[in-house]
Amino acid sequence: MERILVIGANGQIGSELVLALSAQHGPECVIASDIGSNAHGAAHYEQLDVLDAARIAQLIESNQVTQVYQLAAMLSVTGEQAPLKAWTLNMDGLLNILEIARERGRAGKPLRIFWPSSIAAFGPNTPAVATPQTTIMDPTTMYGISKLAGERLCEYYFHKFGVDVRSIRYPGIISYKSPPGGGTTDYAIAIFHAALEGDCYRCYLGPDTTLPMMYMSDAIRATIALMDAPAAHIRVRSSYNVAGISFNPQQLAQAIQRTLPQFEIRYTPDERQAIADSWPQSLDDIQARADWGWQVQVGLEQMVADMLKNIAMQKNKVLNAHADLQAHAI
Repeated sequence: MERILVIGANGQIGSELVLALSAQHGPECVIASDIGSNAHGAAHYEQLDVLDAARIAQLIESNQVTQVYQLAAMLSVTGEQAPLKAWTLNMDGLLNILEIARERGRAGKPLRIFWPSSIAAFGPNTPAVATPQTTIMDPTTMYGISKLAGERLCEYYFHKFGVDVRSIRYPGIISYKSPPGGGTTDYAIAIFHAALEGDCYRCYLGPDTTLPMMYMSDAIRATIALMDAPAAHIRVRSSYNVAGISFNPQQLAQAIQRTLPQFEIRYTPDERQAIADSWPQSLDDIQARADWGWQVQVGLEQMVADMLKNIAMQKNKVLNAHADLQAHAI
């Protein structure tokens, strides 16, 4: 039986990953943790700082944990505002988990580790179209630099110490369940909220800025599929490219306008444009498809329809709850 610890469970990916893992293994087998309180009602929750190595080791030992998903990180935009803090959180958090896994492996208690990399690990000299699995990587943000360094550490700990660590280079992740969290690709979430509120959306990226994206359901599938694959099939121990959907703000706006014709968008690029310009436009994920059977399922039109439907339902629930409060007040 697997016993799973998710660190960073309050984040965009973590909150939905906990639900998926609980459905697969049972909620009693999944420990959600984050530095704050239990934001999403996880059945087993522990308040945990990823920089507290002793506490993590104690939690893993006392719960006989067999898998750790280390998702705690500072993203690209917030990382540029506090680069040293981003480096410390992103790198020391990963190193804590890798070292614990190394020690437990020596004691005959192996851990399987998942750690997310990102398209931010690429850079301006990386081939932008169909970016290969192995290529030039020259990131320009502290977030990207930490992800590239993390990839090298993961590969090192596998080859040097036999740590079973696995990783995906996530594209921009789109979800209706979580608000934007400080990433350069977060326009692709905020735009839906603006459209449903009848607002003109002011996009901080130019209309032709094409980036790799992925709907959350595909991201969760990819993550779990990689972790469930036999170790012998995992031939990349740095991080796998996984491709989803590539589009630009204009294409996304046009897809929304097919349902909401009155929606308007204006383009006012800011400092995030330079970050986006250094990233790929599309990814070649042939290695992931060959090694563990990765295949994207959700396309642009399906994603747009699902986002509009679910965000509208969320907004209606809020309005109804507000109306009920007012009625009771009267």
